[in-house]
Amino acid sequence: MIDTHIHLDDEKFVEDMDDVVARAREAGIDRMLVPGITLESVDSVLAVCQRFPGYAYPMIGLHPEEVRSDWREVLAAMEMRITPRFIAVGEVGLDYYWSREFEKEQLEVFARQIEWSIDYHLPLVIHLRKAQNEAVRLMRTYQKDLTAGGIFHCFSGNEHEAAELLSFDGFALGIGGILTFKKATLPETLAKAVPLERIVLETDGPYMAPVPMRGQRNESAFIPHIAAKLAETYGVDIKTVDAVTTSTARGIFSRLE
Repeated sequence: MIDTHIHLDDEKFVEDMDDVVARAREAGIDRMLVPGITLESVDSVLAVCQRFPGYAYPMIGLHPEEVRSDWREVLAAMEMRITPRFIAVGEVGLDYYWSREFEKEQLEVFARQIEWSIDYHLPLVIHLRKAQNEAVRLMRTYQKDLTAGGIFHCFSGNEHEAAELLSFDGFALGIGGILTFKKATLPETLAKAVPLERIVLETDGPYMAPVPMRGQRNESAFIPHIAAKLAETYGVDIKTVDAVTTSTARGIFSRLE
């Protein structure tokens, strides 16, 4: 299995990072994919991925919640750091949950990073929160050029929202711990509207731990709990979930070894 989204460079992993990776390997996690969120995280993401070569893989991106008025300078500095080492542009997108103060700036930053995906032929890892309509409208203007595909990270929407996102060819939904929550409607949504072949596994660690680990620091070793719930949702065994989601992830992240 592949954890397609873990913030391994987060300070919450600093003290026992080797143990976190060892537990992930023992749990059957074959790869970890590590998103960037700021200019500073370019270095921290690269550092942790260099620590675990062939196992942890870096992304580069400016998270929408980190967008400020200096975004042009930040993106220019980040783009200078793009090398073939990076497997994706992420974590990028739009987030209007807390504030729309930088709404226009977020749209401009997302547009530029969509262009990175096109220019460097890297998949997008997209964060959307209270902003799907705006994001889809923007992405439609680039749709014919989004040939590298990508992931809509941390999906928790309804059937209509799922169908709208999956109208972008080559994109999959990132499914994490929310699937396992007691009051979640996501299992029903996925079963009705989303083929298993359009799903990848993720933790978003250290956040959003699945049941029965909810409340703990999330880590890649918890992926099997998400996979087990997916197996139950689709009426298949966990080996099928492993095979299908891993194949989808490898199809999108073509730079994985």
